[in-house]
Amino acid sequence: MALNPSRRVRSVPPSGIRRFFDIAANMQDVISLGIGEPDFVTPSKLSQAGIASIERGETRYTSNAGLLELRQALAEHLETRYHVRYDPQEEMAITVGVSEGLHCAILAVVDSGDEVIIPEPSFVAYKPSVLFAGGVPVVVATRVEDGFQVTGQELERAVTPRTRAILIGYPNNPTGAVMSRERLLEVAEVAARHDLFVLSDEIYDRLVYGVEHICFASLPGMRERTILLGGFSKDYAMTGWRVGYVAGDRSLLSAILKIHQYVVMSAPTMGQVAALEGLRHGEQDVRAMVREYDYRRQVIVAGLNAIGLPTLEPHGAFYAFPDIRPTGLSSDEFSERLLLKERVAVIPGTAFGESGEGFVRAAYAASMANIEEALTRIERFVKDGH
Repeated sequence: MALNPSRRVRSVPPSGIRRFFDIAANMQDVISLGIGEPDFVTPSKLSQAGIASIERGETRYTSNAGLLELRQALAEHLETRYHVRYDPQEEMAITVGVSEGLHCAILAVVDSGDEVIIPEPSFVAYKPSVLFAGGVPVVVATRVEDGFQVTGQELERAVTPRTRAILIGYPNNPTGAVMSRERLLEVAEVAARHDLFVLSDEIYDRLVYGVEHICFASLPGMRERTILLGGFSKDYAMTGWRVGYVAGDRSLLSAILKIHQYVVMSAPTMGQVAALEGLRHGEQDVRAMVREYDYRRQVIVAGLNAIGLPTLEPHGAFYAFPDIRPTGLSSDEFSERLLLKERVAVIPGTAFGESGEGFVRAAYAASMANIEEALTRIERFVKDGH
């Protein structure tokens, strides 16, 4: 008798991103526009704070919910920026990145057979997280014509008696879309009318350009039904430190914390100390990185459009999502041939759901030199008939 993993695990396919990383790993002279993390190193003052905490011998567990000082600073940060208030002692938890926070949040609110509505294209972990919890992901496709913003009407059509929650991620990975207040209010109206939870992944909240990021929990009547997810990986270039957070009404946080304490105990202590330093003294570093991303964003979007790959202007995160349909290739074909022929790694839109077909994700979290060289290679690929 074969010893197999559970059916639930076997039902979830591997990440659509991983295959291209594996191919690229065996090649030389590859320019990667595929990886979704900053090319900046963690600002020195944050790293030094983490190192100093180790040297002081602060290498034990923190509270399950995380350092109280960090939760207090984070509560002040959210209230100052978004006018939404959380009790740092009972309504916030520090997690091992947003990924762990998302997993715990879904487990806390989803029972077997419950449906979770997910606008697509979306981050690759959303659907698997729902499936691992025994839930049913219900996909709502967004369109480039709508700026990849989900509408209330589309959500309304997806609601059934089994619907339990809506899971949104804006600024969006992979499209770079930022939801307008008008569209978010439509989401809020659907959630209120059908008494649904809203899980709002706002990991890219500081990486916005020329628009305002609206914290979903700050909308009228939404704080009580929203689980707010965020972290330090993207804004503060701290991906490897693994520090995120979950905030929500105390009844929700109590359930999430129960799962969190059994799964990981607590987030890394030195990472929490570095994150606290970021909230206290890292604002100028964040603004400097945002300015640089904005410059790169303008270059890559203009370059892709000039090549003949129509690219909607992304207003958030650090991703462009060019339309590659003019080439006549599928997303997978375009990505694989571009990698093999020109040594440029992008991610097929289908890695983020079927509605991503016809597009690829190109991250501009890369140096200007690499972005410019990648554009040269992509232009050659397109003009040579690929």
